[in-house]
Parts: sequence; structure tokens; C-alpha cells
Amino acid sequence: MQHEVHIYTDGAAKGNPGNGGYGVVMELVGTPHKKEFYEGFRLTTNNRMELLAVIVGLEKLKNPNMKVLVISDSKYVVDSVEKKWVLGWEKKGFANRKNSDLWKRFLKVYRKHQVDFKWIKGHNNHPQNERCDELAVYASGLPNLSIDAFYENEDGKLL
Repeated sequence: MQHEVHIYTDGAAKGNPGNGGYGVVMELVGTPHKKEFYEGFRLTTNNRMELLAVIVGLEKLKNPNMKVLVISDSKYVVDSVEKKWVLGWEKKGFANRKNSDLWKRFLKVYRKHQVDFKWIKGHNNHPQNERCDELAVYASGLPNLSIDAFYENEDGKLL
């Protein structure tokens, strides 16, 4: 499949749970067009940020049915999709499954496109992966971090 868009993603968390963030670099294949996105959260986990980065990247696509390659250093995300574990979890109603709120959101946007995944080793001098890591770490240290509704309500009270 000839991909139209490459989405590089990474997540970070200082503690598990703790302050966290995600970073996304999107590139339109064959052009110099590139966009970056990031956001930080007060209380979250690394796996949630890894998955949220993929979701946000896919949600940023403006046209349906795009051919996309997601490049991630997260075995959690890549294996869950490529080995079709997430489809099994869905069939079982995500019973006793961590991050089910995000997996449901992922499947909704994933099904709008033709998406392949590629795992790469993190912290291995891959320029886009390194940039995503910088964005995720930067986002996790910002003031006025967002609330991850899985851990806190809008008043900042733990759930």
C-alpha cells in the first residue's frame, strides 16, 4: 500500500500514573508538509499517552479513507492492533481491559482509514521518533496540564 500520510507518535509519563504527555509528528508523503501536536496531562500513564498520540494523529486527518502508516515505539499499541488483540477485547466488551475508553475511541477513528503500523525501537536516533519524545516530555512539564478523565473529574478530584 502506498501511504499518503506518516504519523509518528510517542507518549511519556513521570510516574505511572503521574504527569504525562504525548507528541505527534505528521508528514504528508512526498511533500515537505509536516505538522506537530502535543498535549500534557496532570495524572495519566505512559500507555495511555502512547495510545492517545495515535488517536489524536488519526483524528487530525481531514479526509476519510486515507492510507496511513503509524510509526510508534510502543509495543503495547502496535502489538494490540497488529496482532488484532484489540478486536478480541472489543468482542468481549473490553471486560477487565485497561484503557478501554481510549481503545473504543481508537477503533472509531481507525476504521475511517486504511492504517498500517510499524514498530521502531525508541531512543534509537530516529529523527521523528526523537522529536515526538521531545514533544511528549515537553508537554508533560507544561503548566496548567489537562485532566485525564480516567483519573480525575473536572474538579480535579481523583476517581
